[in-house]
Amino acid sequence: MPHTRTRTALAGVLTLATLALAGCSADDRADGRSPAATSDAGAAGAVGSATSADAVLAPYGLDGLEAVQVVDALEATPLAERPADLTASVRPREVVLDSPAGTATLPLPDDAFYLSLAPYVSATHPCAQHSLTTCRGELGGAEVALTVVDDATGKTLVDDTRTAADNGFVGLWLPRDRELTVRVQVDGRAASTQVTTSDDADTCLTTLQLT
Repeated sequence: MPHTRTRTALAGVLTLATLALAGCSADDRADGRSPAATSDAGAAGAVGSATSADAVLAPYGLDGLEAVQVVDALEATPLAERPADLTASVRPREVVLDSPAGTATLPLPDDAFYLSLAPYVSATHPCAQHSLTTCRGELGGAEVALTVVDDATGKTLVDDTRTAADNGFVGLWLPRDRELTVRVQVDGRAASTQVTTSDDADTCLTTLQLT
């Protein structure tokens, strides 16, 4: 099944390649999944910027949500349904929102760093700060086996298989201020790299070429 899904995803590479190349402008989460949306840090930050962020997000039915919820919702949205006039850029400490209604930011929780990765075989694009509405990877819908290891302690933080979203990315919520080794495997091909989750780190990982 993963092999079939990967072939299906690759069939769309030629039509997506141009867009892909131009596409990107809580306690410790030990599994890379979303931190609780009601974490104290996230809730406090959302209150401080709720009015302006809600004005930007209301046309898309995302008003009233905290940053973590907005990130997860947009990342999971099928490409055909992604709003063309909204950009949402994930930075290490906040999500920057821009639409015809204006620009706003939503702070991320103090203890959670978002990293979105897109393994690829033949087509990728340079990316530093992940765009939830425009970034596109090669292998949408592929089954991706993931491991994330804390380099300092040797502890495995993530050991799971995830389905890449329609945009070809897999999002991970990771503890902040760590040096980590990320390994992915898709249909027998693998790649690995080291990343950090510091305040000056990239939130977008598009250099994992599967071999």
